[in-house]
Amino acid sequence: MRRLLAAAALAAVALCAPVTGHAQSRLAVHTMPVRTTAAPRSLVGAPPITFHGGAVMTGHVNIYLIWYGNWPASSGRRAIITDFVRHLPSPWWAINQTYPGSTGKVVSNDISLAGEYNDRYSLGKANLTDDQIGTVVTHAIQSHALPKDTHGVYLVLTSADVTKLGFLTQYCGWHTFDKMDGSTIKFGYIGDPSGPKVTLCIPTVASPNGDPGGDAMVSTIAHELAETVTDPTMNGWRTSTGEENADRCAWNYGPTYKLGGATANMRLGTRHFLVQTNWVNDRRPHCALA
Repeated sequence: MRRLLAAAALAAVALCAPVTGHAQSRLAVHTMPVRTTAAPRSLVGAPPITFHGGAVMTGHVNIYLIWYGNWPASSGRRAIITDFVRHLPSPWWAINQTYPGSTGKVVSNDISLAGEYNDRYSLGKANLTDDQIGTVVTHAIQSHALPKDTHGVYLVLTSADVTKLGFLTQYCGWHTFDKMDGSTIKFGYIGDPSGPKVTLCIPTVASPNGDPGGDAMVSTIAHELAETVTDPTMNGWRTSTGEENADRCAWNYGPTYKLGGATANMRLGTRHFLVQTNWVNDRRPHCALA
């Protein structure tokens, strides 16, 4: 993949500058900060999220999951994530329809899991960089394990034994884009936070599926996908400082309900989840689940 050149994209990530150790990274990434570093905020008087004339992923969107590291097919955590993605067409996802593109078309409430690929530590398991995440995506496409899909989003999901520069110190995940043979490819990174620091990416260890790591990854996936489809090349829907729709509602879960000793806020398919709200872009903008 080639170096990002779009000035707008570089400006858009001023809100989430590269973390220490990323000085050599060529990718401009937009991150979801960990819970403890998310700045306290009031939505009263917050700058508007406006359209900057760039791309919006209108219509159907394909999702490709790249399982990096130790993700056996029998993994319960993997099942939680795939079940969520498969049932993502929902009132929550339909919020993204309030972000039209330049022609007036909107993101469809028709998003699907289009492919999966297992990458067992092709670049090792220690201190992966942003650029290496891009390399994982490039390899999956160029090896024809996954198709080159300009209307798809590729998510690299690292297992709990893989360390990543910035993960759990600055962020839970990120999204970006890059060029491959003249095509714009959208992709993101979501790490598995299972372990003593899991509450940096989920507010409670009493998670609805009994797996805090898997449930944390689900909410981060939702965050990154919502931002990717409405601001895929970082010049679509955002504020003047680069804040995107899911940023506005990070760590806001709206109305919740008890599920045994756990907390959830939505049911998709046969599972319950705890997913952050998203920013409804209408005459009365607000964070909501639908």
